[in-house]
Amino acid sequence: MSRDVKSYAAVDLGASSGRVMVGRVGPDALELTEAHRFVNRPVRVPEGLRWDVLGLYAGVLEGLRAAGQVDSVGIDSWAVDYGLLDADGALLGNPVHYRDPRTEGVAEKVWATVPSAELYAATGLQYAPFNTLYQLTAARESSQLAYAERLLLIPDLLTYWLTGEQGTELTNASTTQLIDPRTRDWSYGIASRLGIDLGLFAPLRQPGDPAGLLRGEVLEETGLGGPVPVTAVGSHDTASAVAAVPADGERFAYICTGTWSLAGLELDAPVLSEESRAANFTNELGLDGTVRYLRNIMGLWLLQECLRAWGDPDLGALLPAAAEAPALRSVVDAGDPAFLAPGRMPERIAEACGGSGQPVPVSPAEITRCILDSLALAHRRAVRDAQALAGHPVDVVHVVGGGTRNALLCQLTADACGLPVMAGPAEAAALGNVLVQARAHGLVGDLADGRRLLARTQPLTRYEPQGDTDRWREAETRLARG
Repeated sequence: MSRDVKSYAAVDLGASSGRVMVGRVGPDALELTEAHRFVNRPVRVPEGLRWDVLGLYAGVLEGLRAAGQVDSVGIDSWAVDYGLLDADGALLGNPVHYRDPRTEGVAEKVWATVPSAELYAATGLQYAPFNTLYQLTAARESSQLAYAERLLLIPDLLTYWLTGEQGTELTNASTTQLIDPRTRDWSYGIASRLGIDLGLFAPLRQPGDPAGLLRGEVLEETGLGGPVPVTAVGSHDTASAVAAVPADGERFAYICTGTWSLAGLELDAPVLSEESRAANFTNELGLDGTVRYLRNIMGLWLLQECLRAWGDPDLGALLPAAAEAPALRSVVDAGDPAFLAPGRMPERIAEACGGSGQPVPVSPAEITRCILDSLALAHRRAVRDAQALAGHPVDVVHVVGGGTRNALLCQLTADACGLPVMAGPAEAAALGNVLVQARAHGLVGDLADGRRLLARTQPLTRYEPQGDTDRWREAETRLARG
C-alpha cells in the first residue's frame, strides 16, 4: 500500500445490525470494504427490552480482527441510549432499548416542571418519547441510577471498553435533550431544574479529538500491532451520514434512510421558533459548527417489521410487485408513534388505513406499496416544511444510507418532492466515520473537501421527478382529514 494511503476501521452500529468497515483514504482515493457484519438483536427480559451490548462488543472485536492493521478506529451508533457504570467502571446491567415502554407518560411529568415550549427553546430538540432526558427521568428511582457514577452513550461506552478512557462525543450528546445548540455545551439550567446530574457525563469531545489507544488486551485479542489510536468521530450515526452527503454548495436537503428516515437541512444556526417546535423539527449538532435541522420519520422500520412478520421473503421479488400495485391508494402517517413498538406491523398498517376510511391493503405487495408511498409522502412534507421554517431553499435532495438500494423508494421520493434525488452512498455513516478519522490525520481538509472526494469516488444515481405532484398533494390532504 502506498504510504500516501491510510486505513481506518469504521465501527458503524445501526439499530438492527452492526458492521466494521475498512476505509482506505489517499489524495484522490476513498475505498470502503466490509470486514465483518453482525446482527444487533435486542433481548426482551422480565424487566423490559434491552440491548445485547456484550454481543455488540464481541462483534466489534471480531470485526477489528478481520479488518487487519489499521491506522485508527472510530465508532458511531444510534442515539439516545446509554450504559451506566459503577465506581469501579463496571457496567450496571444491559442498556435499556429506546423502544422499551418505560418512558410512556414521562414527558408530561417533565413538562410540568419545564413546559415543552420552554424546553424546545433551550435545547432545540424535537419531542420523542425516548429522548435521553425522558429516559433519565423514568429511571430516577431505579437502583442502577442510584449506584451509577458515570453515564456513557453507546459509542462512548464501547470506546471506553476499547481504550479505558471516557468521554462524551458532542454530536451524540446533542440528542440527549441536555445540550444547548447555540452554545454547543450542556444546558445547565434545564438539567438543574429537572434534577439531572450532569456530573454523570464524561467531558465533552469534538469529532476528530483523540479518544485513547487500544488497550493491550484488545490488541492481543484482535491481533493488531500497537499503538492503534481511537478517534472520536460524529458518533451519532446520522452525524456521520450527513458528513458523507456528497453535496456541492448549500442548497440541498438530505434524507438519511435506514431503520429511520432523518430528513432535513444542514444549517449554520438552530431554528428555535415556536413554529419549528409545533412542526416537530429537531436541532442536532453536526461537524464544523453545523446544525442538523431535521424531522424523524419512522423509516424502513415499517417494512422491516412486515418482512419479519411475513417470514423474511425475498425483497428483490417483492419490490417489483409493489411497483405494479396502485399508487397512493392508501397511505399512513409514517411519523405516527403508534408504529414505534415492534410486532403485528402488517395488521397495524391495515388497521390505520381502515380507520381513516381508505382501502385496506391486504397482500404483501399492497402493504409494501402503502409503506413506500407513505415514506415518500413523509419525505415530501419534511423537505417542504424544513425549507419554509428555516428560510433555506433547496434544489436537490440527497438520499444516503440503506434506502438508496431501494430504487422504488428513491423514485417515489423524487416524485413526491418534485425535486431531483441524488442517491448514494449507501454506507454513508461508515464513510463519514472514515472521513473524520482521515481529517484528524491530515489526509482530508474541511467538510466541503471531504464531500468533493465522495462525489469523485462513490457511485451515485440520479432520479428525476416524474408525474404530477397534485396526486401527492391530494394524498397529503386525505391523510390530514383521516
